[in-house]
Amino acid sequence: MNWLTNFIRPKIRSLVEPKEVPDNLWQKCPKCDGMLFSRDLGENLNVCNHCNHHLRLTVKERLPIMFDGGKYTRMELPDVAADPLKFKDRKKYADRIREARNATGLKDALTVAKGTIGGQNAIVAAFNFSYMGGSMGAGVGEGIIMAAEEAVRTKSALIIIPASGGARMQEGMLSLIQMPRTIIAVEMVKEARLPYIVILVDPTTGGVSASFAMVGDIHIAEPGATIGFAGRRVIEETVREKLPDDFQTAEYLREKGMVDLVVARKDQHETLSRILNILMNKNAQSGNGKKSGGGNPRANGKAGSMVSAPAGKGERAIKAQQQVRAARVTLKKLRLPAKKKKTKQSRA
Repeated sequence: MNWLTNFIRPKIRSLVEPKEVPDNLWQKCPKCDGMLFSRDLGENLNVCNHCNHHLRLTVKERLPIMFDGGKYTRMELPDVAADPLKFKDRKKYADRIREARNATGLKDALTVAKGTIGGQNAIVAAFNFSYMGGSMGAGVGEGIIMAAEEAVRTKSALIIIPASGGARMQEGMLSLIQMPRTIIAVEMVKEARLPYIVILVDPTTGGVSASFAMVGDIHIAEPGATIGFAGRRVIEETVREKLPDDFQTAEYLREKGMVDLVVARKDQHETLSRILNILMNKNAQSGNGKKSGGGNPRANGKAGSMVSAPAGKGERAIKAQQQVRAARVTLKKLRLPAKKKKTKQSRA
């Protein structure tokens, strides 16, 4: 009977018993409910091959398709106070940060990288929605300022890819002041006459859409991306009207003039390369004309290089840098623990 128990029974069990299937082998498209094989989905840049719906993409997956040859250098984010307000709701804010870092392997919701796109130098600041909904706190604000300063220093284009629910409520006013700070940061890039491009992906909402995300020189959006400030339900209850079905989508905003281009993910690198080559080459030609212009008034006038700010227009950039430094000093003061005053005991 040994051959029955040792050979036949295990063979029958291997045929009858169900095999374990990994949980992440298949995914369902949130738009058409079609089943997508994970490997095929990854090869298609997380785009549904049934309905062309663009699923969300992590920063780790997005950056290689942005830069030439998938090569780039990540920049370390500045250190900021992790929990300046000692905030606590159902869970401590410090615990939420720890969990987000463990889950994503990221320091904060923003990743800054530098490389070349179409042969042109570019700084890319990309949000990761999986890190606390891509919310913007002091760390994200400092990261965008660092990216803008690096763009000005290296004469590179600045590209920001927001995927955020807005300001981070656990940091209160400190998160809200990042809105004007980021505006000042991108203003420095514009004052240096360098391209500032925003790629709007799903979702771009809240304080992010109310600040730096909507002041780009060129706005590019992914198909079907949700872009807006307040939620659809909140707006409908406020205006007491039924909104269009495509309200707050990339295609709707393109029709209204808030978005310049709606570009599929697979075509973004080519589109960015073409745009940067047009803008940066034009800048270089203008710069050469300015140097060799001699007595030509056009060579020394408004047609000067976009890399170096024209005479008389650098004051706003200087003021913007001063405001950024002042804000940093204020943040550092908030991090310092309050010094206890020594009280002299009265002698009896």
